[in-house]
Amino acid sequence: MRSIDVRNAADVPLDALLADGMPALLKGVASGWGLVHAGRASTADAMAYLRGFDAGRPVPYSYGAPSIRGRPFYNDDFTALNVEVRRGGLGEVLDAIAQHLDDASPPTYYLASLPVAGALPGFVADNDLGLAARGIEAPPSIWIGNRVVASCHFDAPENLAVCAVGKRKFTLFPPEQIDNLYPGPLDPTPGGQVVSLVDFAAPDFARYPRFRDALATAQTATLEPGDAIFIPSMWWHHVRSVEPFNVLVNYWWRRSPAFLSSPLPALYHALWTVRDLPEREKQAWAKVFEYYVFGPKTRAGAHLPEAARDVLGPIDDTLARRIRAMLIGRLNR
Repeated sequence: MRSIDVRNAADVPLDALLADGMPALLKGVASGWGLVHAGRASTADAMAYLRGFDAGRPVPYSYGAPSIRGRPFYNDDFTALNVEVRRGGLGEVLDAIAQHLDDASPPTYYLASLPVAGALPGFVADNDLGLAARGIEAPPSIWIGNRVVASCHFDAPENLAVCAVGKRKFTLFPPEQIDNLYPGPLDPTPGGQVVSLVDFAAPDFARYPRFRDALATAQTATLEPGDAIFIPSMWWHHVRSVEPFNVLVNYWWRRSPAFLSSPLPALYHALWTVRDLPEREKQAWAKVFEYYVFGPKTRAGAHLPEAARDVLGPIDDTLARRIRAMLIGRLNR
């Protein structure tokens, strides 16, 4: 393992850091935030600061018994989760966390990926990285909890995450390590995305021997309040909240046009239609996909007149709508 590159956003423009496509720790980029200042004063001040923006709406959060040790995960046979989703006011969640601040093994309370705009109106006035001014459309989400572990997973969008209260330890792996991370079920998942089955706190190398190879590629960073981390699209990341109370604000965005759909449905479709074919046929389809999808994007239509390329040419909003309609029609037959 090695440390993630530390970059000072005052010295290197944020735009350049994000365009680099590699993980980066941005020291102190949010040190001026109101929530960061409140959290440095005390946990009580941080909670009071959040309550001051609370819109009063019920919010979903995860609850787990002390026995899960802060790790939302699975039962023993991976058929169900070890946490339950509840709904309550933000104040209720904060009260519950506060009640167990001094517990050695507290129950887990985890409010994950809550859109800030609806839940905490006015929060962004003093807590914002200014991405919109850089042409990045990335509405912030907030993550609130006690000592919680987010099992290693990937996200399709780019991710810029700000540690606002407490500390968080990140461990990142490049996308090609997927086989060495032992992904779990596609559904259900603890947080909406497939996670590694390896318990990073106590790796079972007899059961997951290739995880040693993954660790050789790992990059780590511990974020203090006001620090941010850039996690490129599709990079696997494991996140451990270190303090009894922790708050993170993150921004997700895609570099591709909005009319390009998520690849995840294509994965499900390929599992259904391609994976279990006879091996000879499957390998033939692998060549087809390489030609049309994974190779150079202009290759398949290059020898055709532009007017004849259709889906082999550049996809725009109109063509994307037509493809979507065609797929819906075929799937509904």
